[in-house]
Amino acid sequence: MLIDAFARKITYLRISVTDRCNERCAYCLPKDGVSWMDEKELMSPDEIVRLAEAAIGLGITKVRLTGGEPLVRPDILEIISRIAIIPGLKDLSLTTNGMLLKKMAKSLVEAGLHRVNISLDTLDPEKYRKVTRLGNFEQTWQGILEAEKAGLHPIKINTVVVGGFNDNEIIPIAKLSLDHPWHIRFIELMPVANQEDWGAGLPPVEERYFSSQRMHELLSSLNLEEVPSPDYSGPERTYRIPDGVGTVGFISPLGDHFCMKCNRLRLTADGCLKSCLLVDKEISIRDALRSGADLTSFLINAVANKPIGHELSSHNCPDSRCMSQIGG
Repeated sequence: MLIDAFARKITYLRISVTDRCNERCAYCLPKDGVSWMDEKELMSPDEIVRLAEAAIGLGITKVRLTGGEPLVRPDILEIISRIAIIPGLKDLSLTTNGMLLKKMAKSLVEAGLHRVNISLDTLDPEKYRKVTRLGNFEQTWQGILEAEKAGLHPIKINTVVVGGFNDNEIIPIAKLSLDHPWHIRFIELMPVANQEDWGAGLPPVEERYFSSQRMHELLSSLNLEEVPSPDYSGPERTYRIPDGVGTVGFISPLGDHFCMKCNRLRLTADGCLKSCLLVDKEISIRDALRSGADLTSFLINAVANKPIGHELSSHNCPDSRCMSQIGG
């Protein structure tokens, strides 16, 4: 079992398999884009699987594959199928923008994937295009429906709430949980290398942050009922609209400091272990992976150096990587 200096049990590993993406979301990538990592910098399937095996051997039970957009990686089904059979793994999931889900959902299930988180920041096709810069709302919506049909349950919908952009859609997005057994999750905007101008029609930096407390106020008319969560459930606080078949959750790195519930490590696409999304410090493990070295000490060291929490309240914001390069 991996336990950090603050008695947190680390049971969750997020693996970024690529920094590439078929969208350019304003809060994730600068409007002019970034230079993608060279292919030789990215971890191979063998390296990803070996790291996953080592982590699961130390008590990791939950693995999530992220990007960039993980479904643009040509060998993603191979990676999933090999991780899915590692003894000790209880949950294998993937975060996606949904653009490729319609054609891939069935194959993902067959490869051994359990469930998906899908980014959906607006129900307005024009606004969707604006914030994603390259995305297509209908394509993503059809991907959500296909994922549900294929059995990737529970579907989790991730909505990053941005003041002056989609804060007026919180109620209709929450109401998706009335008729669908989806887990709607409202996420506070995290200041990760995204403080620049986002372009015409998108809000300036001083308007973007929208606290979970303000979200709750807007949703008060829905009479949300809190759903008890197990201690190991992570930072989300979960509720249900009375008679709804799904749930509504909040992830609040600033509005409701959740760091003492953090149970995760992250691996970047170029092989760096990060013990905190919102801190720049990381440990390179790529050379060890490629040399066949034992990985145990790297994982233990990453956990030992996990900070008690981020320092966003002191305006100490990470800026060495944008969100697509970390894996979210």
